[in-house]
Amino acid sequence: MTDSSTAAAPPRERRTPGLLVAALPVVLMLIVMIAGTVWLGLDPVVLLVASCAVTGLIARWLGVTWDEMLTGIRSKIDAAMPALLILISIGMLIGTWTLSGTIPMIVDWGLKAIQPSWIVVLSFLITMVVSTVTGTSWGSVGTVGVALIGVAGGLGVSLPMTAGAIISGAYFGDKMSPMSDTTNLAPAVAGSSLFEHIRHLLYTTGPAAVLSCVLYFFLGRAQHADGQAARRTDALRGVLEQGFHFNLLLLLPPAVVLVGAIAKKPPLPTIIVSSAVAGILGGVFQGFSLQQIGSSASTGFTVSMLSGHGGVDPQHLSAAAGTLLNRGGMASMASTMLIGLAGFAFAGILTETGCLDVLMHRLLAKVRRTGGIILATALTSVGTALSMGVSYLTIIVPGQAFRDIYPERGLAPKNLSRTLEDSGTVFVPLVPWTEAATYMSTTLGVATMAYAPYAFLNYFGVIIAVICGYTGFGIARQEPVRRTAVEPAPAAV
Repeated sequence: MTDSSTAAAPPRERRTPGLLVAALPVVLMLIVMIAGTVWLGLDPVVLLVASCAVTGLIARWLGVTWDEMLTGIRSKIDAAMPALLILISIGMLIGTWTLSGTIPMIVDWGLKAIQPSWIVVLSFLITMVVSTVTGTSWGSVGTVGVALIGVAGGLGVSLPMTAGAIISGAYFGDKMSPMSDTTNLAPAVAGSSLFEHIRHLLYTTGPAAVLSCVLYFFLGRAQHADGQAARRTDALRGVLEQGFHFNLLLLLPPAVVLVGAIAKKPPLPTIIVSSAVAGILGGVFQGFSLQQIGSSASTGFTVSMLSGHGGVDPQHLSAAAGTLLNRGGMASMASTMLIGLAGFAFAGILTETGCLDVLMHRLLAKVRRTGGIILATALTSVGTALSMGVSYLTIIVPGQAFRDIYPERGLAPKNLSRTLEDSGTVFVPLVPWTEAATYMSTTLGVATMAYAPYAFLNYFGVIIAVICGYTGFGIARQEPVRRTAVEPAPAAV
C-alpha cells in the first residue's frame, strides 16, 4: 500500500460566510421552530435537533470539521452544566416540598387569606420579593410560584394571567438581585461594576415594575369568583388539611433556601439540603415511607401516595387537587434538559461557523445614534434568545459585540450592561423552544404562549430602554474612547 493511499485527506479550507449564508442557519432555525411548535405542534427537541443537522451541513460547507463542531458543542454544555444540575435539583425540591406538606400548607394559607381579586398582583409582588432575596427566577417559580399557581387554581382565577405575573416578578429579581448570576454576568461582560449596574437598572426596571403592578392590580380586580369557586376552594382545602398535618416546622425547607441565598452559599448544595430536610419532615410529620420519599425526589409526588392519609381517597380527588399535587421529581425536568442540550448543540455549531460575527459586523456598520445603538443591542439580544435560547448567551454574545462600541460613542459601559439585562435575560422564558420557557410551563402547568402575553415586566423593560436611548433620559455619558486599530471587515464568500 502506497503512502498516498494511507495519507489523510487535506483539511478543507475555512470560508468566511457572506451575509446571506451567515443569516441562513438562523433564519432556517426560526422557520423550523415557529412552524413546528406553533402550527404543527411538534416536539421542540426534535425541531432543535433538525436545526442542528441543517446548521452542521452549512458548517461543513464552510470548512468546519466535525471535531471543531464537537468542540463548540462541548464548550457550551460545559459552561451550562452548573445550571443543568440546578435544574435537576429543583425538580427534586418541588417533589419533596410537596411530600413534606410545605407547598400544600402555603397553598392552604393562601386559599384562606387571599381574595380572588388580589391573587394576580400579589403573585407578582411576592415572587418579586422572593427572587430579589434569593437571586434566582427558576428557584422562585419552582417554590413560591408553585404555591401561588395552586392558590389561583383553587380560587378559579385565570392561570395564564397568574403565571405571567409570577414570571414577571421572578425576573425582576433575576435582573435586580446582587445574588443573581445574570446580574453579575452582565456588568462583567460590559465592563461596569455590579452595584453601578443595579442602580442604572432602576431607570428602566423601576418604571416597568410599577406599570406591571398597576396592570396586574386592575386585571386582578376584574377576576370574580364564579358560583362554584367557594365550593372548589373548600374542597381543595379539605383535601390538603386531611392529607397533610400542618405545623410551622414545615417552613424549614424554604428557610434553608432563604438562609443559603442570603449567606451566598452555592445553590446546588443548598437545594439538596433543603430537599433532604423536606424528605425528613415528610417522613416524621406526614408518615410517608422511605420509598415514597425517594419516589417524590425521583419521579415526583403523586396523589396516590395520599391513600389512607386522613381518609383521603385519591380516586375521587378534584382536578385542582391533582394539578397541585401531581408534580415535581428529577424526572420531570427531562424534557427541559433535552431542550437545553439541543439548544447548546445548535449554539455551539453556529458559533464555530462564524456566522454570528458576520451578522454583527454588518449590523454595527449601520448604527450611529445612541437610540440606534440601544435598539441594535436589544435586537441582538432578542435574536440570540430566538436562535440560541440560552440566557447566558443573550448577555455574552451581544455584550462582546458591543463592548467597544459604547465607549467609542461616549456611552458608559453601564448602559450596555443594563440593556443586556432589559432585553436578553427576560426574553428567553417567552420563547417556547428555550430551556427557560419549557421549565416555566412545566413547573406552573401553563403553556408558554398562554402566559407570555401577561409577562408584562419582560416586555416593558426593553421598551423603556429603547425610549431612554432615543430621548437621552437615563443615559450615562463619558468621554469617547478611541480604539487604536480598526478591525477590517471579514471577506465574504
